[in-house]
Amino acid sequence: MHVAKCGWFVAGVATLVLTAGGAAAAGAEADTPTFTEDVAPILYENCVTCHRAGEVAPMSLITYQETRPWVRSIKNKVMSGEMPPWHADPSVGRFLNERRLTDAEREIIGEWVDAGAPEGDRAKLPSAPTFAAGWQIGTPDVIIEMPKTFDVPADGTIRYQTFVAPTNFTEDKWVKAVEVRAGTPAAVHHILAYGRAPDTEQRPPSFKLIPVGELAEAAAKAQAARAERAQQSGRPARRQGRGRGMLIGSLAPGTNPMVFEPGTALRVPKDTQVVFQIHYTATGEAVTDRSSIGMVFADAPPEHELRFGQILNPFFEIPAGEGNQRVDALVEFTEDTEVYALFPHTHLRGKRWEYELVYPDGRREAVLSVPAYDFNWQIYYQFEEPLMVPKGARLEAAAWYDNSEANKSNPDPTVDVRWGEQTWEEMHYTGITYRVLSESNEQ
Repeated sequence: MHVAKCGWFVAGVATLVLTAGGAAAAGAEADTPTFTEDVAPILYENCVTCHRAGEVAPMSLITYQETRPWVRSIKNKVMSGEMPPWHADPSVGRFLNERRLTDAEREIIGEWVDAGAPEGDRAKLPSAPTFAAGWQIGTPDVIIEMPKTFDVPADGTIRYQTFVAPTNFTEDKWVKAVEVRAGTPAAVHHILAYGRAPDTEQRPPSFKLIPVGELAEAAAKAQAARAERAQQSGRPARRQGRGRGMLIGSLAPGTNPMVFEPGTALRVPKDTQVVFQIHYTATGEAVTDRSSIGMVFADAPPEHELRFGQILNPFFEIPAGEGNQRVDALVEFTEDTEVYALFPHTHLRGKRWEYELVYPDGRREAVLSVPAYDFNWQIYYQFEEPLMVPKGARLEAAAWYDNSEANKSNPDPTVDVRWGEQTWEEMHYTGITYRVLSESNEQ
């Protein structure tokens, strides 16, 4: 009797323990993130624009089967902040195209991978985003290709190539989205696409370069002397048809297509030609390329016209072995201007960027900080709210370079480095998207 009761008691306790343990296990399982319910929405929102077939990323993350082999790498890249690629200091400025995951999203991915990356209920998988074939901006209203293919050699240095293609626009077009696409992405480092409108005067930007350093001052004096000689000779003002024209689109590692805010658009005049300037890199095998630009038109003339410009300092020297060389560029705004985006660009020795506005009253405002610039990810930083820059304000653009042996990407730390187009040379370049407040779109 006693034994029986004892046996009943033990069995009962065992049953309770097993039941409680099973319930706890079921609860823990229910709390485990799954691909279908927790991870896929994060990937669809933040990653698959690039991580899908035919895009720049090395693998697709649309389906569970595509994602599962990469889960450890995904966790490592996410936890280190390397992915999604975004290098701006979060304490300086807010940006429309920010690609940073939240702490909660990173935690979900980490827990999911640590739990064995379960798939979950397939019925709960959200619909994957849909993309126009080959285009992130949707189906373009017009696609303009290079006039012919280019044969990219298997090896060696390839000079910058220039190709000119007509738009055949019979009237001015207002463009609300632009995307430049490489025909053979592996062989294309970057593309600058310019709009050249024959027989139209090139409008000056709403800012002027303030010389920085002795070399820049000498260059400014030389430029002023050339302008004076041209004026004395009675030559006409420079026209767009003689140069590349205005920048209308670009492609580089990490760039996004340009989708402009509602009420704004880029004017592309009739008879414009697209000038493709392309930097090819050899891949080890001979390939061909035929790159293109796509545009989506606004339904009507916008309230505000956008313009593209550039801020640069081509007059610098980075000594061999120098690990922290600063180079500055400075512009002063000659008209009240709204600035929509900034695009910092250096080559392999660039490591940091800082931008500050200095207002006419002397007040300083940091507007963009890129403390860990990465040449492999070229990003147009689009401000959440445009910067209101009054006439007389100055924008300071400072970049730091590492030309030492400590820079693992440095092509040669034993040589002095100056401005040049090739990646083993350097640049100090900032793209800028802006509008002039006094301009009407009725040009």
